[in-house]
Amino acid sequence: MERNQVEKRYTWNTEELFASDEDWEKAFADAEKGINFSSYAGKLGDKKQLLALFKANDEFSKKVERVFLYASMKHDEDTRVSKYISYASKCAALISKYSAEMAFFEPELAAQSEEYLNSLLTDKAFSDYDYTIKLLIKRKPHVIPEDQERLIALAGETLGTFHDIFSMIDNADLPLPEIELDGEKTKLTHGTYGVILHSSDREKRKEAYEKYYGAYESLLNTITATYYGNVKKDVLMSKAYKYNSCLERALSSEDVNESVYRNLLDAVKGSLPAMHRYIADRKKILGYDKLYFYDVYAPLVSDVEVKMDYDDAYAYVIKGLAPLGKEYQQLLKRGHDERWIDVEETEGKRSGAYSTGCYGVHPFVLLNYKPTTSDIFTIAHEMGHSLHTYFSSHNQPYAKSDYKIFVAEVASTVNEVLLLKFMLADTQDENLRKYLLNYYLDTIRGTLHRQTMFAEFEYEAHSLAEKGEPLTKELLCEVYGKIGKDYYGDAIEHDYHISCEWARIPHFYRAFYVYKYATGITAAINIAHRILCEGETAVKDYFKFLSSGSSSDPVSLLRLAGVDLESKAPFEFAMNEFADTLSEFEKMMRI
Repeated sequence: MERNQVEKRYTWNTEELFASDEDWEKAFADAEKGINFSSYAGKLGDKKQLLALFKANDEFSKKVERVFLYASMKHDEDTRVSKYISYASKCAALISKYSAEMAFFEPELAAQSEEYLNSLLTDKAFSDYDYTIKLLIKRKPHVIPEDQERLIALAGETLGTFHDIFSMIDNADLPLPEIELDGEKTKLTHGTYGVILHSSDREKRKEAYEKYYGAYESLLNTITATYYGNVKKDVLMSKAYKYNSCLERALSSEDVNESVYRNLLDAVKGSLPAMHRYIADRKKILGYDKLYFYDVYAPLVSDVEVKMDYDDAYAYVIKGLAPLGKEYQQLLKRGHDERWIDVEETEGKRSGAYSTGCYGVHPFVLLNYKPTTSDIFTIAHEMGHSLHTYFSSHNQPYAKSDYKIFVAEVASTVNEVLLLKFMLADTQDENLRKYLLNYYLDTIRGTLHRQTMFAEFEYEAHSLAEKGEPLTKELLCEVYGKIGKDYYGDAIEHDYHISCEWARIPHFYRAFYVYKYATGITAAINIAHRILCEGETAVKDYFKFLSSGSSSDPVSLLRLAGVDLESKAPFEFAMNEFADTLSEFEKMMRI
């Protein structure tokens, strides 16, 4: 289907950003003229000049966000259109120029006296920027001279080369072979591999698994060199900014204490017997003498699918999220009725789903909706992101409106958990109930267990590099294989292919990112439980969190919703949720 064949009401309304491409081009030219911050250099010790810079930066950033958003949305509507590729490239170049122009800011402000910086925190004129200033005071020992900062800003594209190389390997050069599907030869892709792994055809799963990993293994020397280069870059940057480790630097960017990372790893590793039990249950249910990694996504409950067209699915999501109250439901309805969402899959459209937005305009959502259970959950997930953005931008000034990545998956996952609990309560169909319980188990396993496993690998790889240990393919496979055995247990066959899995994970090129998925689902499980048990009190607390943007560090903001990730309790509760769900599933499956 081409885009011009889609009903208008199923397309997002980009005209709320710019009425036309011509208007965008005028706005972009205006934004380009706004890069004029060097005149403030050397004057940040003057409060009036500093405040003027903060405000000028806000206004410029608002303009850039809007032009960038329009460019990226138009590009994603149809990735074949070169005009919008050019628009996106222009925006990237503009942002790079801006970063270089502002290189003086942090070093110069950090060089001011403690007395001066602390006085800003009590000055009402700077109330929109107090958290930014607090972060700067915390980062002061790690601020580098302006000339070095400018050099790193200019080297930004170069430092991202390892990610770009892997992306080219993964998306363009990977020698994926053909595979037969539905009687026809077709090239194996990342997408088809995922579909096959979730199918009931074991021989086809095995074939896809061996061919898929064989492709990565054929390039393992190149991928190893690329990943090792990226890790060495991380080590270099942590030293340049005077951090004790790559982990410390990564977590400081989100203002998160290392105890959160440790609590996550400790809680998940301490609760692995339940995970091992689930893997053993899979083996029993599937009736295999030996279980392999190509079996871990095979369906345990067949011929169950909740199929709804988009409008019915959306109405069902609104109904399922009733515990969040009428205001939340009304906003969900607005999203549907006022064209916040691009619904249909069309030729050239970006795949997948996401939520996006900018200050002063409601959020937007990209979908490629299909009538499946998974896509119903996707609606709930992406609208969770969107309403988090909505509440933050409507309750915070611009400088505090954008929440940290650390909490980005919380609201989306709260919606998924609430919807799942509603579906379980809403159905009398025993098979559907089994399916939903299994869906929940696999969600927790895929997000909490698996991402924590990735997080442990990242930590081990960086620790070895920091000690001067060369990261060879043999060492990386050995480390990953050992961690895999810890997480999956003895009920599964640990082959060489799976020890090479690290080589195909793109998130590893953004170090210490994946753990946030695990902390996000942990917080979400706890919050959803509170909402269902405590009602209005918990909802009010949750709305405080949704409305808080980046007004404080993310761990403190989660405490508003009743979750303290600096204690082990939330992690242990999430792991108990997995164990309890597993017990219910086992009872229904008569294991």
